[in-house]
Amino acid sequence: MRVMHTADWHLGRLLEGRSRLEEQAQVLDELERLVREEQVDLVLLAGDVYDSVNPPAAAEQLFYDAIARLGDQGRRPVVVIAGNHDNPERLAASGPLAARQGITLVGLPTAEPVAVDIARTGERAVVAALPYPSESRLRELLTDELDQELLRGAYSERVASLLRRQAAQFRPDTVNLAISHLYVLGGYESDSERPIQVGGAYTVDPSAFDIGAQYTGLGHLHRPQAVKASSRIRYCGSPLAYSFSEAGQAKSVTLLDVKPGEEPVTQEIFLSSGRPLVKWRATEGLEQVHRWMDDGRDAHGWVELDVHLTESMGMEQIQQLRKRHGGLVTIRPIYQSVETEAADAVGAREQLPADELFRRFYARQTGGAQAEPELVQLFLELLLEGGAAQDEEGGAAS
Repeated sequence: MRVMHTADWHLGRLLEGRSRLEEQAQVLDELERLVREEQVDLVLLAGDVYDSVNPPAAAEQLFYDAIARLGDQGRRPVVVIAGNHDNPERLAASGPLAARQGITLVGLPTAEPVAVDIARTGERAVVAALPYPSESRLRELLTDELDQELLRGAYSERVASLLRRQAAQFRPDTVNLAISHLYVLGGYESDSERPIQVGGAYTVDPSAFDIGAQYTGLGHLHRPQAVKASSRIRYCGSPLAYSFSEAGQAKSVTLLDVKPGEEPVTQEIFLSSGRPLVKWRATEGLEQVHRWMDDGRDAHGWVELDVHLTESMGMEQIQQLRKRHGGLVTIRPIYQSVETEAADAVGAREQLPADELFRRFYARQTGGAQAEPELVQLFLELLLEGGAAQDEEGGAAS
């Protein structure tokens, strides 16, 4: 059978207040095309369907429309688990209705795997499906006497126990798979993932997945990556870049061909939908930024801009940049560092004129910006007014 592994859709997520729903819809359209073109028999969605436990209605509508199309009106099974961003009860609430279309929604950890039959090949897949296993959810499930030691043991051991319980239904004549949403030791993180481990307490050892699965598909980490383990474990990554720490990453889904009792053949299918996230580092100042815009650089991307300056940048200049490039998300001025000179010493400062002292003070306080002449003049006028006032007070006292 052919299986597609995807995860971390984060429907409803914003980028510094900017909606990504249009891009997310494009990605889901691309996934629908892929399952048809690649003749996918089973779709696995490994958590973080939404970006929050209370997603906007538009995000929910996008999800239900997408899984209906991916499931092809019940002809292609789809298995979805909740991630740490999802409300598990809310995700699974429509489970009975979805099941009529061959869609399985798993909100909370259970002791039973998901079994699906593939009409095209006549094969059965048994999926050990473990939604995000929070500490409280594991305690609710592992309550019999045999597991009392595990309740007091490490988080990783409890995850392993639950996976083994589901894997007990693996058979030699079935395609045996596992999906979960958690952090496995050795995975590379990015800024856009909400941490689920505290001081390593929620880190799962790869050996927890030594349960006999032919392939384990994970969600949570947004960079596509394999996990070093004795079994085949992979994060497929998010289909869109959700933070500038992911700038330049190629986004993908994982496709595998697998038969009962055999090693799967995996393939990374790269995605083209959505606007890229890029970083601009303008070391030559605003003129360099405007040259890039003249050249149409990253015209359709979301841009994080660092621009090196020697003078402070006004709102008019910022608005001009945003008008020229609608994808500018962050504009961060970086002022050139000012070398500390011997004249900054107390003795030398007394030899410098007031306007020069102010310029040096301003440069230090702003990280290297040069004070505008009008600002220096205003400072000198205030200084003179202050001196005159002191003279008047002195005269009155005498």
